[in-house]
Amino acid sequence: MKTKKLNPTTMATIAVMTAVMCIFGPMSVPIGPVPISLTVFTVFLSVCILGAWKGTLAYIVYLLIGLTGIPVLSNYTGGPEKLFGPTGGYLIGFIPMALISGFFIDRFRKIIGLQVTGMLLGLAVCYAFGTAWLAVMAGMTFSAALKAGVLPFVPFDLIKIAVSVVIGRAVRTRLTPVLHLQQKNA
Repeated sequence: MKTKKLNPTTMATIAVMTAVMCIFGPMSVPIGPVPISLTVFTVFLSVCILGAWKGTLAYIVYLLIGLTGIPVLSNYTGGPEKLFGPTGGYLIGFIPMALISGFFIDRFRKIIGLQVTGMLLGLAVCYAFGTAWLAVMAGMTFSAALKAGVLPFVPFDLIKIAVSVVIGRAVRTRLTPVLHLQQKNA
């Protein structure tokens, strides 16, 4: 199996996106068991700029930083208890969200509608992980968890998708020559 090596510039860009997540991810507004945070936005932005694998890697590094106890997760918290708490399913759900969204972004470089479709699909998977985990951890029905952990967030997350597409496409266009990011015609 052939492995790809990351060059120093690409590693630095992944680190910068991880830092962006560490800065904006903890900013949140508590509205119940699940806060409104900028993590969804920063994960989408990361995959828009870096693509599926590198963008997901940036999120995983961010998650690992948070799990060590450094307060970079929502509400300026960290530690393993966050992963095993009511919102832990969303934290895990961001991984398939990034991979699915990034796949569509990488595969359909010129078709914004399909990129957004992939982001919506990824978000739905994240919502499913988070809702199921919230229901179990908080002793709620799935319906109650859906009302508490998804429905209030849909309008905000749609805005986050739109903004991340606009900013992410612009940044990726400028970084492509430097990072040799794969451009696929679709």
